[in-house]
Amino acid sequence: MATDTLKSKPGTSGAAGLRRLLLDNGALTALIVLVIALSALSGDFLTTDNLLNIGVQAAVTAILAFGVTFVIVAAGIDLSVGSVAALSATVLAWSATQHGVPVVLAVVLAVATGIVAGLVNGFLIAYGKLPPFIATLAMLSVGRGLALVISDGSPIPFPDSVSHLGDTLGGWLPVPVLVMVVMGLIAAVILGRTYIGRAMYAIGGNEEAARLSGLRVKKQKLVIYALSGLFAAAAGIVLASRLSSAQPQAADGYELDAIAAVVIGGASLAGGTGKASGTLIGALILAVLRNGLNLLSVSAFWQQVVIGVVIALAVLLDTLRRKAGATPVTSGGGGGKGKQAATYGLAAVVTVAIVGATSFLHGGTSASDKPKIGLSLSTLNNPFFVQIRAGAQAEAKKLGVDLTVTDAQNDASQQANQMQNFTSSSLDAIVLNPVDSAAASNSVAAANKAGMPVVAVDRGVEKGKVATLVASDNVAGGVLSAKTMAEKLGGKGKIVILQGQAGTSAARERAEGFAKGLKEYPGIKVLAQQPADFDRTKGLDVMSNLLQAHPDVQGVIAANDEMALGAVKALGSKAGKSVPVIGFDGEADGIKAVEAGTMYASVAQQPRELGEIAVRNAVNAAHGKKISPAVKVPVKVVTSKNAADFN
Repeated sequence: MATDTLKSKPGTSGAAGLRRLLLDNGALTALIVLVIALSALSGDFLTTDNLLNIGVQAAVTAILAFGVTFVIVAAGIDLSVGSVAALSATVLAWSATQHGVPVVLAVVLAVATGIVAGLVNGFLIAYGKLPPFIATLAMLSVGRGLALVISDGSPIPFPDSVSHLGDTLGGWLPVPVLVMVVMGLIAAVILGRTYIGRAMYAIGGNEEAARLSGLRVKKQKLVIYALSGLFAAAAGIVLASRLSSAQPQAADGYELDAIAAVVIGGASLAGGTGKASGTLIGALILAVLRNGLNLLSVSAFWQQVVIGVVIALAVLLDTLRRKAGATPVTSGGGGGKGKQAATYGLAAVVTVAIVGATSFLHGGTSASDKPKIGLSLSTLNNPFFVQIRAGAQAEAKKLGVDLTVTDAQNDASQQANQMQNFTSSSLDAIVLNPVDSAAASNSVAAANKAGMPVVAVDRGVEKGKVATLVASDNVAGGVLSAKTMAEKLGGKGKIVILQGQAGTSAARERAEGFAKGLKEYPGIKVLAQQPADFDRTKGLDVMSNLLQAHPDVQGVIAANDEMALGAVKALGSKAGKSVPVIGFDGEADGIKAVEAGTMYASVAQQPRELGEIAVRNAVNAAHGKKISPAVKVPVKVVTSKNAADFN
């Protein structure tokens, strides 16, 4: 579904003309249909706060996508923009807060970082003859790795003066939306009014013909990828300002959203077509869809399915429409632009009229007596958090609570979006399991301002007021894990530690506990510490690699059961016999491994109980009842002796 203005066939009028107008502006039509449908389905969708939320949530993707538009128009691809965004923000925070660099100069360094990354991409593609996919895939890895190296895997607080980019003007107009609009106008001018813009279309249309016509294609590619890097840096700064910290793992996977926005907006991956206005509409479609699915309490798993289907349908329908004979106008005179402006104006009028009519569907509805609570989980790709959800849902059913669950997929910025959606909805309370304790602060502060109590579960929030924290002590659990291993080895031995995902508070706190506990046992030597991202497969791979370098390992401590189970697989017959393995979380598979003897122990947190207690306290907080500021669910070491009792 393209948003390029298309040449209408002569002789069309009335209904046929309207149909042609809608078909010729497919993405715009899709956006209008989405807005109308969601307005009819949810009374919380069509509010000023929620519409502004959508703008904020689209901002980072749109800014990234504007840069990617340049590359795709020139028949290239840039998979590195998410990593470059994280790297640029990390450079800004690192230089300004840890090395005393003036903020203005730190911003310049961040922008320069994005430009340099883009120039490296352009050089590898234009002069190194690498395919764009390979060159930018390499930069994706390099950029993310450098962000982790510079930050040491931990978030870095953002300078206050730059953090204002995440604020609002006049208390209502979000600055990220203004930045998005400005960057969109810059992109539109570059594409439609400059020499480099015309060069992009020429290279994308036919690179060899462009070269033969005298265009310096190699130099133009350097500029094109440098522009993509610049826009990525701007997106990274805006994203970090929203989170009040530079997250080394931020914007992970955003390159795919950016590419999707460009393609949905009408650009062709073959090059030669695409517009900034289409890209903006594509980004808005993704933001509206995610926002609406949250408001409608659609399962986090089904949300991914729906978004994937919409992207596929958008491209499929656009392909069919183009085969039917539509001819895109990629650039042209004032008449074409005037026609496009008239089209957008007509679309706005039609949308406002229909949406205004649908608002009557919600005008007479009365508020439900059922308490409404939102639960934002850091991830559902881990049995521990699935158990928290199960406990929360069971308690919600028992108490007659309407519970909406979202999955942040270990992305602090995505969780900020979900929290923003909760805050603008008619919820009574929010239960938050933060991806990162520091990054969640602004979201909690916004909920506080809206008068919604927030209950933190499993992980705390560094700033912002929570009604209570329902958690096990990760540091204490780490200490207990280390002591259990030391006692098993008799105070002497060689071990390796599998760490959690770099940049997450749980990984930091558990690592801190391991180190603290091992201090009391100088006879225990740590041969290696490597992250395996809380993932069983990565635990298997990392442990297999470590065994090559350290075949004499005598024990393994893992920051969760999933990684421990991966290590068990790598150790084979050694697991539980000559090499004890200790996990963390007490998940079902971990307990089974303990019973079977392949894992020596697991530090159990009782996740189901965490979810139950969190929902119970959220309901009490919503009703204004006094609750304890902290509820500690005790951790316990589960071994083969007590595993059956624990189950």
